[in-house]
Amino acid sequence: QVLLVESGGGLVQPGGSLRLSCVASGFTFSGATMSWYRQAPGKGRELVAAITSVADTTYADSVKARFTISRDNARNTVYLQMNSLKPEDTAVYYCNANRWVGIQAVRSWGRGTQVTVSS
Repeated sequence: QVLLVESGGGLVQPGGSLRLSCVASGFTFSGATMSWYRQAPGKGRELVAAITSVADTTYADSVKARFTISRDNARNTVYLQMNSLKPEDTAVYYCNANRWVGIQAVRSWGRGTQVTVSS
């Protein structure tokens, strides 16, 4: 059974930092592309950052130079370091795993962790 469990969300003041973690199980973590998405109230889910199996990274323009995605294959964990947080970063953040099972692409999601940036 595939399981993605996020943690690290919370309430932080503007300009502050948080580190999100996502622990994965039930699949070969090292071979998967791992991503963080977010969904703000009343908005669609958007890609924040992604990291491939060879550690190539991609970021949304809105978070470049502020957020860093990384992975620890020994711990089956992907991280999102978020610095210089802004109120517009407030959202539920979701961990996503994208991998191949045979010839089929399979996506799995965590349940999300709330990040609130407010003074």
